[in-house]
Order: sequence, then structure tokens, then C-alpha cells
Amino acid sequence: MVVPTANFLSLRHFQLKLRVYDLGGMLAGLTVGLTPRLMFGVTYGGQNIVGHGKINWNESPGVNIRYRVKFENERYPAISIGFNSQGYGTYYSELKRYQIKSMGFYVVTSKNFTFLKDLGLHGGINYSGENKGAEKDLNFFIGAHLYIDRDLSLVWEYNFATNDNDENSIGKGKGYMNAAVRWAFSNKLMIEFSIKNLLKNNKMVEGVEKLEELPNE
Repeated sequence: MVVPTANFLSLRHFQLKLRVYDLGGMLAGLTVGLTPRLMFGVTYGGQNIVGHGKINWNESPGVNIRYRVKFENERYPAISIGFNSQGYGTYYSELKRYQIKSMGFYVVTSKNFTFLKDLGLHGGINYSGENKGAEKDLNFFIGAHLYIDRDLSLVWEYNFATNDNDENSIGKGKGYMNAAVRWAFSNKLMIEFSIKNLLKNNKMVEGVEKLEELPNE
């Protein structure tokens, strides 16, 4: 999925991710838990990696860093601040932005609940480094996950895209809504099947998009 949470990797643990998307696109990433409060990661990929023809690499690697300001407890949610320069989907060099803008600088809060098995809610605010011209607004995002059982979970997120709703933007003003199913084969391997852009909020892509992601921790 795309929007961040306040959740963290355990100390000295790492996570490898491989994201496969439309037009033969692939995005690989590595994130490491440096301390109980600090995570750091890098991502890189491009389009036409799967298939024929010249590969269109992303303009530069993505960098993400997250710092946990407050740990979650029974009464209060976790709070984290971070920066992520990695956008998602096609990179439009003429617009100097990804199809889905990077989060840039953000603040996010997360709270987990034990009712309904295991429910987690997330929400935050961000300012993207890809904001240009009239699209310099702050943006907001929310999300949720629900564990059905030990191996299966459902994920939902909504990016308000208030920084992508100008008449010359890619978005149509509806925001980006995504949903996914995660299946954990083991403690170290998980596959995610996502359906992106449920509200069809894209002037350059018709309909919804399917995506596969393989996180490994």
C-alpha cells in the first residue's frame, strides 16, 4: 500500500519489498530498523522491467526515514514523523512527478484495538516534495487494517490528494482509495494483492489498477 503508518520494524530487523505494477513496472525496497525509534530505507525501480523494450528507470532512488515520537499504549496512539521521496506508478518527467505523489514530509498516528480480532487505524498529514505550481497544498490520509486470522488481513487506505486536484493536475479531485488482501505464508514472507484507485481518480489512467507486493522481513 502507499500511505505510511506509525508502526515500526523491530530493532536490527529488516524488510525487503518487491512491488509489481502496470506497464511492466517494478519497485524494490529495503528498510532497516536502526533503533527502537528510527527506521531508514531506500527504494528504486522503473517501468518496462517485465516485458520487451527499453527499461525506463526512475529518475532517482527513493529515500524514506521515520522517527517514532511517541510509543503506543493502552490509552494513547503511537505518533511518528518521517520523510519519503518515493512516489508510485509512472514517473512523468515532463511534470517532474510520479502518478501518485510521494508523501514527502509527514506526521502520522496509529492505534491498534483488540475488538474485531485485531483492528488498526491510522491517519496523518503530509507535504510532498513533488508539489508544483498551484498544487502546493497540505495533504491528508487515513487507513485501516483488520486481521481476519493469523495469516490473512485486509487493508484499506484513502489519500485525500488535496495536493493533486488542480485543473492541470493528474487527479480529478476524488482522492485515491486503495484496498488490499495480505497473506502471510510464514513469519518472514507475505504477499499482498492490491486494487488501486477505486474512485478512478486519474485523468491518465482509466479504471482501477491491480498490484502485487512481496514484503519480506
